[in-house]
Order: sequence, then structure tokens, then C-alpha cells
Amino acid sequence: MNCLFCKIVAGEIPSTKVYEDETVYAFRDINPQAPTHILVIPKAHIPSVDGINAENSAVVAHIFEVIPTIAAAEKLTNGYRVVSNCGQDAGQTVHHLHFHILGGQELSLQMA
Repeated sequence: MNCLFCKIVAGEIPSTKVYEDETVYAFRDINPQAPTHILVIPKAHIPSVDGINAENSAVVAHIFEVIPTIAAAEKLTNGYRVVSNCGQDAGQTVHHLHFHILGGQELSLQMA
């Protein structure tokens, strides 16, 4: 598979890991849009939100259990944003499900 995030999970491409367990990998975005910008991905390849189904939805639930742990470790005590882009029109550039944790400053209410 020629997926950037699958290669990161496999250790073929370096990343700055902030969290890992048996199903989830989280790392710092190389082009941060906020002082804290972390990507949280399932280790299993799911192309996007559109690829979530009954067979893999437990992985997504686990991601949302892990996100507060990551946010706390990053000291995002004043809040943070969780974003997932789905498809070209939404700006999804890597077709592997991922969630952005953005924080560390007051974020604009405008949609990007």
C-alpha cells in the first residue's frame, strides 16, 4: 500500500510520536496550524470518515477515548478542536482516516 500514514505506522517514515497503543498512533503534524497540532490515526487503514462501518467503528470510538488523554498530556486545559476532513472538497490530502487535535491558543471560529 502506498499510504503515507500506513508507512508512518510501519516506521518506514519518521514521525514525532506522542501516543501509541495497539490500535492508535498519534504524532505531531509537520505543518502545524496551531501551537499544538497532533494527528491521531488508526493503525488499520480506513480511507476516511466515509469508510467507518460496523466492523471498524470500535477503533474510532477508541480514538475518541484516547484524544482527551493526549490533550491532557499536552496541557490543553483551555480547550482544543478535533477536526477530520473527508474528501477532496473538505481538504483531505492523505486518504487514511485521521483526526487533528488543534490547541495551545484561542482558535478562530471561522471555518477554514
